[in-house]
Order: sequence, then C-alpha cells, then structure tokens
Amino acid sequence: MNQILVSQRMYVTKEMKRKTRIYKAIYISSIILIIVLLIYFVFEEKNKNEQEAVSQMILSQIEDTTTVTTDVIVIALNDNEEEIQEEPPEEIVVEEQTSDEPVTMDIMGYKTEGVLDYPKLGISYPILAEENESLLKISLCKYWGPEANNVGNYCIVGHNYRSGKMFGYLSQAETGDEVKLTDLTGKTVKYSVYNKYVVEPTDVSCTSQLTNGKREITLITCTNYGKQRLVVKAREI
Repeated sequence: MNQILVSQRMYVTKEMKRKTRIYKAIYISSIILIIVLLIYFVFEEKNKNEQEAVSQMILSQIEDTTTVTTDVIVIALNDNEEEIQEEPPEEIVVEEQTSDEPVTMDIMGYKTEGVLDYPKLGISYPILAEENESLLKISLCKYWGPEANNVGNYCIVGHNYRSGKMFGYLSQAETGDEVKLTDLTGKTVKYSVYNKYVVEPTDVSCTSQLTNGKREITLITCTNYGKQRLVVKAREI
C-alpha cells in the first residue's frame, strides 16, 4: 500500500502544480468576469428602462397637446337670430406653416418634431429634432430631411436593442407594412414600406431628397453588431 502511495506522488510534478494554479486562477477570473458582466447587464437594462420611460412621457405629452376637440358649439347673435356652427377651439386651429422655422415642441427639455408609429412592430416613439448619442438613448431622432410630413425624405434613426425597444424589431419590416407619422399640428400621414436593405455606415444615399415631389420616410438602425446599417424605406399611401 505504501509503495502504491509513493508511486502516485511521483506523478505530481512541479509542472502539474503550476498548471493547477493556472487553471484555478482562470476559473476564479471567469467567475468574477461573469459576475461583473451580469452587474453591467442589469445596470444597462435599468438605464434603458428609465430612458424608455422618459420617451413614453414625452409621447404622452405630445398626444395630450395635439388632441383636437371638434365637439364645440359656437353661438353668434345677428339681428336676433342665432347661428349655430361647429368648429374647433380657436387656440388649437391648425394653420399652414408658412415660415422656414421647423414645427417643434420643447417637452421636458427635449425638442420634439413628431411621433412615429409602426403598428405591426409595436413601435411608437416621439421623434427628437436633433441627433446625438445622448439623445439616441432617449428616443428616435431626426437624422435628415424636411419637416415631418412635408414633401421630401424624412430620415429617422434609432438604436437596435435586442430587447425590442426603439428599432429592435425593424429587421422584421416587410413590403406593404403601414407606418404612420404624426407631426405636431396633429396631422397624421400614412406610409407604406416599399424597400428594405443593408448598407455600409459610409453610404448615406438613403437620405437623398429626390422623391419626385412625394412624401417619404427612411428608418435607419444598426445591424450586424453595429458594422452595417439597416434601411427601411416607406412612401406616402
């Protein structure tokens, strides 16, 4: 028995001990890395949920502001005769935009231009009038083009989140899908998807304003782990 034990100890070399220590270090490091990644994931999801809440609060305020009520009766007296006419309240009469100033609204400190609705994909977000990394974390952003629902190519960018937030489901877009764009006057224009493709980040041809006098919208997000861009084109129905 003693001889067997001695023989077994002879196989435990310094090299084996060194490898054992390395394996243990790798194992412990892996556990620590997994814990750190889990904490990071939870923290990021918490931030995304908070930012999502901000965008939905903006959306709610836009809907409250642009709701047009037409059930108002105005009574005007003229030579003892009553003339009854139904018309919207004076303070929310929508007039045609004649200046070059964009139609925007400052909500919670965010300049906003409208609302994008893609019912099939469950996308409903306010469109912020400017685009930068900080604003992209809050909501969809205007990238290029005219004012919302004007003639031209209105380009919108948004993050592609795996959770489905923002443009997370945009890859499921199909030709014929209905997309709605509501400007801050309360006017909603319906668009139909007619093209979907992937381009390199340096290819900005999708922002062209050559639309033959028609209204178009272009939705842009990242794909292939951020290496390329997914583009969805829609034209007014």
